[in-house]
Amino acid sequence: MNIILSMRLAALYSGGKDSTFATYLAHQMGHEISLLVNIVPMDKASWIFHTPNLSIVPKMAEAMDIPLISVVSDGTEEGDMDALKDALEGLDIDGVVVGALWSDYQWDRMNRVLGELDLIMLAPLWRKDQDMVYDEMVSAGIDAIIVGVFAEGLDEGWLGRHIDNASKDELKILRSRYGISIMGEGGEYESMTLDSPMFKKRLVINSSNKNVKKGVGTLDVTDVILEDKTSE
Repeated sequence: MNIILSMRLAALYSGGKDSTFATYLAHQMGHEISLLVNIVPMDKASWIFHTPNLSIVPKMAEAMDIPLISVVSDGTEEGDMDALKDALEGLDIDGVVVGALWSDYQWDRMNRVLGELDLIMLAPLWRKDQDMVYDEMVSAGIDAIIVGVFAEGLDEGWLGRHIDNASKDELKILRSRYGISIMGEGGEYESMTLDSPMFKKRLVINSSNKNVKKGVGTLDVTDVILEDKTSE
């Protein structure tokens, strides 16, 4: 299938940094982001979809003023793929923008579903250098924080930290020591977006809880407020 010069797209949107940056890049390419699609796995161990703080995604959609479709999945591979197909089937779109970066597993399964629906998959981050993606994401104004740590070297002190240039310097040190991905592509950490150029309002965390057990930690955000952006 040929890529249309300007497409009407749905964004597969989890609220994490990758899906936010990919959505922004698609918009910058001149495509219309007509709606956001969020799959909500009941099993937090889903291999296909991001799961932390999905209850906050409706607030992110409100901040962007883009309609949101949410579909619940049982979290199994088959269930996740069925939920994605159910969410996309019959929509008036040309394709879907995804935040896939290096995971062949995610790529193959999403591509299979979109192929069955005759939809184009736009993946502007796919196979790009992770250091370059990190730098471009920060420079573009994607403001995200770490909300899950699952690798050696990433302790609870990382929870709530902004993914910025200072964090990159420390992540590079941890990469040289432990071999982690600075983008969290090996599941080392999870993120949540607070602001981006597509947000008309920024998210401010009103309440949250840290949960840490046996080297694994999460920041569970329970409430956010939308704050108006003021010009400098």
